[in-house]
Amino acid sequence: MSKYLFITLSSLIIIGSANAQVTHWRGPQGNGIYPDKNLLKEWPAEGPKMIWHFDGLGKGFSSPVFANDRIYLTGAIDDQGFIYVLSMDGKLIAKYPYGKEFIESWPGARSSVTIAGDLLYMESGYGSLFCMNTTDGSVKWKKEFLSDFDGKNITWGYTETVVVDNDILYCTPGGQKNNVLALNRFTGATIWSSTGKQELSAYCTPLLVQLPGRKLLVTMTANSIIGLDAANGKLLWSQPQTNQWSVHANTPVYADGGLLCFSGYGQGGPKLKLSPDGSSITQEWFAKTFDSRMGGAVYVDGYVYGSGDISGKEWQCLDWKTGERKYASTNAAIGAVIYADGMLFGYSQKGELFMAKATPTEFKLAGKAAITLGSDQHWAHPVINNGILYVRHGSALMAFKIK
Repeated sequence: MSKYLFITLSSLIIIGSANAQVTHWRGPQGNGIYPDKNLLKEWPAEGPKMIWHFDGLGKGFSSPVFANDRIYLTGAIDDQGFIYVLSMDGKLIAKYPYGKEFIESWPGARSSVTIAGDLLYMESGYGSLFCMNTTDGSVKWKKEFLSDFDGKNITWGYTETVVVDNDILYCTPGGQKNNVLALNRFTGATIWSSTGKQELSAYCTPLLVQLPGRKLLVTMTANSIIGLDAANGKLLWSQPQTNQWSVHANTPVYADGGLLCFSGYGQGGPKLKLSPDGSSITQEWFAKTFDSRMGGAVYVDGYVYGSGDISGKEWQCLDWKTGERKYASTNAAIGAVIYADGMLFGYSQKGELFMAKATPTEFKLAGKAAITLGSDQHWAHPVINNGILYVRHGSALMAFKIK
């Protein structure tokens, strides 16, 4: 069995919607980029100042989501899952139970919530999908992937954070018939169902790509990268993507008509060039050393930054056009990465919080600190909101001033 659980760990996305402001995963465009400016370019020797911390979240690997001047997180106590609602200064406002949460390998809550207006959406490790009211935690509708959509759970549990776009919610039960779904987010009614490649889900939160003539939904299932027409679920193309555990936990990275889809266990991944209408792909290059298991990557000014796993157990920078590796550094342990204001922000699996300038010439740390609070694995992706860097380590959420 794997030493680590390779799960999709969710951080914040805020996108515009015709109906409501929506929070999703990994930045305003789903790419790990945060809009905050005037951030510190160097940290004190002891690291950034922690302005508060909240303990008692239970077990979990999800990241905080911000909406309605509140912070929302998922956590599990024993086999019960809860949504924790905190004030912006870290005080507990409410705690909503949602039922059984994953208690097998690496127990705890996996997915972050997605919020649109006053509605909250979350997916448990056992494939229960909830729509809840943010004000009181009441359940508006609920779906079960296993019984409602012929889904089959995977080794380390469902981990995607559902994607909401306007009135549509996208999710991946991984069933033979209902492989990928689009649901009405207000009622839970099925808008379309795609058989995809009829493979199990693979811990991957999908990515929406808006092209001039079409919107794509791109995700990875057990052995494939797939591109669906987001309007009707039609499978437009697929690309083989395999590793020994069928784990593909990283949301693809999109820039300039290209997609980078990468996985751990020594797999790495291809950069795929989309045709103008998104109906086909060609492979431009393949980076075997860029094999992060679940830490994600960021694209900045023609380069992509992230860490490896087995083939490349370092922090790396790749040229987006050619795939050339510009550097490989062991100045920090491998982990999750996000970006804001010219800087990379990382949280390593050894509990290191760090900052480095996003430049292809070298990986030079501009600050580093040890995360000593919390419990269990250091797997949650960090989040930046209004000049504050938030780090979740199991039972603890910490807020650091970085502006």
